[in-house]
Amino acid sequence: MTTTVAAYAAPSSKAPLERTTIERRDVREHDVLIDIKFAGICHSDIHQAREGWGEAIFPMVPGHEIAGVVEAVGSGVTKFKVGDRVGVGCMVDSCRECENCLAGNEQHCLRGNVGTYNAVGHDGEPTYGGYSQKVVVDEAFTLRIPDGLSLDVAAPLLCAGITTYSPLKRWGAAPGRKVAVIGLGGLGHMAVKLAHAMGAEVTVLSQSLRKKDDGLKLGADHYYATSDEQTFKDLAGSFDVILSTVSAPLNFGAYLSLLKTNGALVNVGAPEEPISLNLFSLIGGNKVLAGSAIGGIAETQEMLDFCAEHNLGAEIELIEASQINEAYERVINSDVRYRFVIDTATI
Repeated sequence: MTTTVAAYAAPSSKAPLERTTIERRDVREHDVLIDIKFAGICHSDIHQAREGWGEAIFPMVPGHEIAGVVEAVGSGVTKFKVGDRVGVGCMVDSCRECENCLAGNEQHCLRGNVGTYNAVGHDGEPTYGGYSQKVVVDEAFTLRIPDGLSLDVAAPLLCAGITTYSPLKRWGAAPGRKVAVIGLGGLGHMAVKLAHAMGAEVTVLSQSLRKKDDGLKLGADHYYATSDEQTFKDLAGSFDVILSTVSAPLNFGAYLSLLKTNGALVNVGAPEEPISLNLFSLIGGNKVLAGSAIGGIAETQEMLDFCAEHNLGAEIELIEASQINEAYERVINSDVRYRFVIDTATI
């Protein structure tokens, strides 16, 4: 049994998204049927819809920043009930048996997790994301959105929030620590909010000072333009952690010079192009160049609870579904402050 729902999909690579219908599976024993209220637009949606990261599955319904309300539950569901406020992030399944899954790192499932869209589930069917009116997800991959968070500003937390929370927590954003955030966009603005809430001294490193006032309001203590060569001289050896949130290739050697001894430059941006690096940039000062990809389900719930406790939601621009293609172009041109969120009632 399936249910037909309205959605917005990319029919082929680089084609404009258009309104269509898709089939959602019937609710199984451990499934939750979610009436989607809001869906965030992530830059990774654009990378995948335009095959910037490689061959993709079409038609594609993007969207892995999903917030909504439980409409129905399967007979075996114990975590949720009808009417609960819930979210879905970047994955909807994993093997649940491998070392990483058992450790709560489903995002690194050794057999491959199942993406919320542009993937094939264990049932052999393609997955479709949040640019739609409803979605069916196993309760094990469904998150509870605390009452203190509005659904519209909570939606981007399911990707942008956990993508920045996880590395900031792991690499020690805390009182007495100096954290720099490269880029003040969809990811960067959440990194600033979270690092500030964790008690760190926060610096934004952006191409220009155009968003300086915003950065300071979001919680940054300092704001520097990386287009100014003096910035790299003035800040040499300053930071314990640098979090790069941009999707463009950078001169990582220059940014590594800004780290203290034993500091870490952690990358969560995913450029389509490779980078080159002189390894002496790492050897001098025992520095670390690391990567991070979202978080497990338990850590994602921890992030949502943290955001509710500290009253942290994304800064959003709410749009109608008919504006999705325009929003994609604006994201590419960095013309959004700071996350587009689709009102799915308009699909």
